[in-house]
Amino acid sequence: MDLIGGCRAFVSVSEAGSFTAGAAVARIPQPVASRRIAALERHFGERLFDRSTRRARLTPFGRDVLPSAKRLVRLADTLEHDARRARLRPMRVAVPDTCGVRELAELAAEARPLEVHLEFRIAPPGERAELVRTQEVRAALVAVPADEGAWTVPLGLAGVAAPKARLVHLETLRAGRSGGPRRHVWIQPEDDVPHIRDPLLRARDAVGLPPAQVEVAGSLTEAAAAVFGSTDLLLCSRAQAGELGLHWRPVGEVAPARGFAVAGEDAERLRGLSAAVGRCLGAEA
Repeated sequence: MDLIGGCRAFVSVSEAGSFTAGAAVARIPQPVASRRIAALERHFGERLFDRSTRRARLTPFGRDVLPSAKRLVRLADTLEHDARRARLRPMRVAVPDTCGVRELAELAAEARPLEVHLEFRIAPPGERAELVRTQEVRAALVAVPADEGAWTVPLGLAGVAAPKARLVHLETLRAGRSGGPRRHVWIQPEDDVPHIRDPLLRARDAVGLPPAQVEVAGSLTEAAAAVFGSTDLLLCSRAQAGELGLHWRPVGEVAPARGFAVAGEDAERLRGLSAAVGRCLGAEA
């Protein structure tokens, strides 16, 4: 039986002194209040009210159990209040700095009808995983190999000038091939992870480029500034290149890609917003 519902009707009727007024206090129809109290009496095996009078008078048994019924109703009200507060508690999510403000705002807006209130913390790959481990965030978009990720973001090389070829081959960046200054490839911190960085560096070595020609930048801003002022190239997604106004092409020797998975105590709730998360990451459909 509905013990809490029965106790709520019992307490309301006892305080109001009548079934009709008590039902109004409990915001339920009078027949419903009567049925709930009758079910409670069957459950206890004793009468709660003396029905031989016009008023709802408590029986001795009813007076004895009323304090406990009031405590149960108060606890139920407290539980419902705490549950509402818990649903409204912001869900902190660690995300890459490659996520755009508009896309994050759209993700947060899409989550609100589901009673999920998102707060975002920008962090590099290693720190996002640590924030989940220390429970400083309730979920994080962690970097994983592309074939292990729920979202995949292909990467290529982008520069100020539009390349003539369909692919950008690292071997074309060797000194003396272009006749101009040596061109660098900048890896942004988000891609300073083994499954992206190491294959690119191996390709660099295989085509004979010096180590400094393909290196990790201190920040995305630093890497983009270097590209804007030169013929250098930025390793990035197609979406990022579009935001920066750069021309993007796939890499000829390797096919780097970001992979993302969601980790943390609220991972499942974030997976329910998969399409919006993918837009934030720049994942291609």
